[in-house]
Amino acid sequence: MKLGDGVEQAIHCVAVLSGLSEEGVLSAAALAEFHGVSVSYLLKHLQALSGAGLVNTVPGPKGGYRLAKAPREISLLDIVLAVEGPQPAFRCSEIRQRGPNPLPGRYFTKLCQVSAAMLRAEKAYRAELAKVSIADLVAELNADDDGGIAARGCAFLELHERKASR
Repeated sequence: MKLGDGVEQAIHCVAVLSGLSEEGVLSAAALAEFHGVSVSYLLKHLQALSGAGLVNTVPGPKGGYRLAKAPREISLLDIVLAVEGPQPAFRCSEIRQRGPNPLPGRYFTKLCQVSAAMLRAEKAYRAELAKVSIADLVAELNADDDGGIAARGCAFLELHERKASR
């Protein structure tokens, strides 16, 4: 299974936004700069996160993005579904019913075994993603950090966090 680059960018952006003060916001340009990615590409994913109710958009010259929910209420699955959509990664097109000498429909009353196996795997994958919140990721990062990662993030927020009213 391959997820688009947007999923990685979205997860990292949500993690960064979790470090803002209560009235703080970050612009898309600042988030793109921090991660070294294209602003226009990132905007597409921020819009998806906003549409899913995971981030709020604050308009205006001091506007930007902030979390719409507490970090513990945002799972990795929420972010993946916002960016990639709710469709399963595997989509069976019933190729077993094509080709020369097709069999009658009575051979295809049950779900294709390939599709059934892939859907079981998708269910397990989604269940694992649903267990991990942004707060969990940040806690793991903090536990592993010798201070360098936190210092980089704090210095960046010091320069780029904007204050906007709620």
